[in-house]
Amino acid sequence: MPEPHPKREFLRAAGALHPHPERVRADIFWRNRFFDPLDKVQVKYEMLRAHVMNGVAVVEAAGAFGFSRQSFYTALAALEQLGILGLADDKRGRRGPMKLSGEDIDWIRVLARSEPDLSGMMIRDRLSAERDVEVHKRTVERLLSTKKNS
Repeated sequence: MPEPHPKREFLRAAGALHPHPERVRADIFWRNRFFDPLDKVQVKYEMLRAHVMNGVAVVEAAGAFGFSRQSFYTALAALEQLGILGLADDKRGRRGPMKLSGEDIDWIRVLARSEPDLSGMMIRDRLSAERDVEVHKRTVERLLSTKKNS
């Protein structure tokens, strides 16, 4: 059995191992050892940089770096939203269920019943302002859509 490659294992654990490094055709990855086609985050970053800084067309950049046009746009949005961490394959968002206290849940339900025209976003904003509790509007919407809300 071959010995595990430490960098490959690190990249895999970090959600950054490129499953198809052979698809990376950009010269920079084959001319310089600093650039590693196994590092999916680096490949995505360089693909985006080639477009933004060097004016390479999206289709050309995506192809040279082994990605689809859709993957290019997904990576660009992730970079803009989350920075370099957005380029890893790790799942985005909360790492588990949002825990609202029973008191917060009751407060949300009472507010929703007393002001039924409030949207999830409006309730979320009031929860933040009045109780200093930060949640996503979908958390409020899901809570209010459950049968326990009755």
